[in-house]
Amino acid sequence: MNDIQLLTDGVSESAPAVRRAVCSLTSPKLQPWHWDRQAIVYVRQSSPQQVLENRESTARQYALVDRAVALGWSRDQIEVIDDDQGISGKSIEGRLGFQRLLAEVGLDHVGLILGLEMSRLARSCKDWHQLLELCAIFRTLLADQDGLYDPTEFNDRLLLGLKGTMSEAELHILKGRMFQGRLNKADRGELLTHPPLGYVLNADKTSFEFDPDEQAQTVVRLIFAEFVRQGTVYSLLRYLAQHGICFPVRPIGGPNRGHLEWHRPNRNTLLTMLHNPVYAGAYRYGHRHLEPRRRRPGHPKSGTVRVALEQCRVLIKDRFPAYISWQEFTENQARLAQNQWRANAQGAPRGGPSLLGGLIYCGRCGQRLMVQYCGRANRLRYQCGRGAQNRGEPLCQGIVGRDLDQFMTERIFEILKPVSLELSLAAISDLEQERARLDELWRQKLERAAHQADRAARQFQAVEPENRLVARTLEKNWETTLREQEQLRREYDEFRRTQPLTLDATQRELIRHLAEDIPALWHSPVTTPQELQQIVRMLVERIELHIAGNSEQTEIIITWVGGGTSRHRLCRTVVSYAQRSDVDQLITRIVQLRQSGLSLKQTAQQLNQDGVMPLRGHQFTNFMISRLLVQRGLHLPYGRKRPDSIALAEQEWWLPDLADELQMPRTSLTHWYKRSWIRGRKLAGLRGRLILWADDAEVNRLKQLRDTRRRWSDNPYPQELTTPQSPTDRCSEDCKRAYNE
Repeated sequence: MNDIQLLTDGVSESAPAVRRAVCSLTSPKLQPWHWDRQAIVYVRQSSPQQVLENRESTARQYALVDRAVALGWSRDQIEVIDDDQGISGKSIEGRLGFQRLLAEVGLDHVGLILGLEMSRLARSCKDWHQLLELCAIFRTLLADQDGLYDPTEFNDRLLLGLKGTMSEAELHILKGRMFQGRLNKADRGELLTHPPLGYVLNADKTSFEFDPDEQAQTVVRLIFAEFVRQGTVYSLLRYLAQHGICFPVRPIGGPNRGHLEWHRPNRNTLLTMLHNPVYAGAYRYGHRHLEPRRRRPGHPKSGTVRVALEQCRVLIKDRFPAYISWQEFTENQARLAQNQWRANAQGAPRGGPSLLGGLIYCGRCGQRLMVQYCGRANRLRYQCGRGAQNRGEPLCQGIVGRDLDQFMTERIFEILKPVSLELSLAAISDLEQERARLDELWRQKLERAAHQADRAARQFQAVEPENRLVARTLEKNWETTLREQEQLRREYDEFRRTQPLTLDATQRELIRHLAEDIPALWHSPVTTPQELQQIVRMLVERIELHIAGNSEQTEIIITWVGGGTSRHRLCRTVVSYAQRSDVDQLITRIVQLRQSGLSLKQTAQQLNQDGVMPLRGHQFTNFMISRLLVQRGLHLPYGRKRPDSIALAEQEWWLPDLADELQMPRTSLTHWYKRSWIRGRKLAGLRGRLILWADDAEVNRLKQLRDTRRRWSDNPYPQELTTPQSPTDRCSEDCKRAYNE
């Protein structure tokens, strides 16, 4: 290649034919079909830092254009591909320039590819051999600073394969050296990245130290203290937003790099802080590793897997100054894991009135019961319907939500009652500590605002009076800082007025009273369902429901937080007396009371005194007793008592008897009588009892009317079905005389 360069140096660039003739004599690898196509110069540096600092290497790569001219190509046939500057050659992913190079070779547009070294083209054997295969198929030559290669020739192909293997091995050697150096530094706890919130790097950049700003330290300590008090990340985030508390951030780039800024709180940053052991003074390394199977093309940061803290390669405790103790950090991790488990297993507290949603499990199939709101009144019900919803199976079991919520409320009151005094004292202490932390944060805000106002005043006073352009701007800045300082002072006064540091005797007595009267606090209108759900989740871990068949007998197994369990019995609400396990005893008791001479009203009063509960409501009534006896065939209702002194004429019916004959409700038959669709008469003195007339033809007509589908007013029933026959047309003389009377 050097000989070709020497021979062609004296030939003008405007005479490519002469150059090609000289090159063909010197190197037989160059053929006319190579010069008919273009030459591509591939330029690449591995990192942005090399692009900025290793400019000599970049210049040498761009100078390969002259090499292509020396080999017989004109400058308009030469294309430079430098799209991959600052991108590593370990993979084809993200290298648009290399992908374009492969496409041009595959389209038979390229006769020669030039690179300073073969490692510039690829450091992966997979990508390198893919390029070699394409170049061999389309008879494309490759050239570097050492020579000219033809992939169709065995010796050149062997040499190119060795160069590709050495390039990949060189990359692994370099990475291995750098990785070992990082490991040695990590073993000493000195491999540091950007400091987390509340920390800064020390002067020699070998450790973290507290942020010199006192307000930044106060905010970080407040975040960890409030997480212990709030219990969840969402509650902590809402607390910070309500009190206007911002994160102390020192940007790692940009014009304000390293200077303190105040940003609004967000969930991701809170989770990062709570999971970071640096705040407990520990150094860790190796808590993330790359899983190649999880990588997604086009996403360089994908495939990262987090490992447990105990599995980290390096874990050094007491390495940095700590905001919290290691024990508190461990408790926070356990609380976060428990919150995640509850979110998956129990579900987060919802907006509905359900108290136990997400906590109840079916004792038969093990599925979690669903929360349902039925009817216009949104009646709450817990129903095991997973099998019906997913596989079309029958409904498993369910319970009225009012019964179970009331039962669990009573159990929770029993637990909280013995600790009411401790709760009140803890609430008083916790409230005073919270207000003290907020007051300290407010005073630091005021101090910062005062410093900014003084600084603006000094800047304005230091400017020359003649420079009015600068003076007016500084004056506006001074006025702005003064207004902000005054606004902050008013907000602080309002905070001190509404939330004093110490509670007076009246407030302390109110807290004690509320703690002692937990039911009143529980049922207070200002207590939201979400707050009640959170209280239940702090005490109850799981509720298992076992219903005996289809009866009202229910066994409830409660698993409390901490591992303790308790078993209870509950009589649930059912829809019919046939579902009650004690229905036979109830009927027997009612019959005994009736046989003793008690009326229906007196029987209901006696059952209420005995503590017997009906299906619905809290007390029995005479109507309930009558209906229950009718369903059992033991008693006729008032409307079906037939006076013995009244004899029915031919083809006359008592209304209940005709309703039974037609197999339809008595109320519908009464409605037909009122609309004159059936003939009948009322008995005077017997509270409106009806005697209806219907012969065989009328019975058939009524059955047809019963079977006719309901029509609307614009399409009424057929008139022949709603027009009754007169009883006097086909009635005996006795019947006519009865109706005439």
